[in-house]
Amino acid sequence: MEPNEHKQQMDVLKERLSDFLDTLDHLEPETADLEEIDRLILMIDEIDAKVAQLKSSEN
Repeated sequence: MEPNEHKQQMDVLKERLSDFLDTLDHLEPETADLEEIDRLILMIDEIDAKVAQLKSSEN
């Protein structure tokens, strides 16, 4: 992976993580439903997949 492309991918990862943290900050634990929890899990899965993709491209 080219250095510029790697930086772009890192920026995407940072943006996804920021979106996850924003969503988590606005979540009301007392009223969160299963759909909201599923959305958070999906976001984590997407972040995990992106990290794995970046790791494999470094080798």
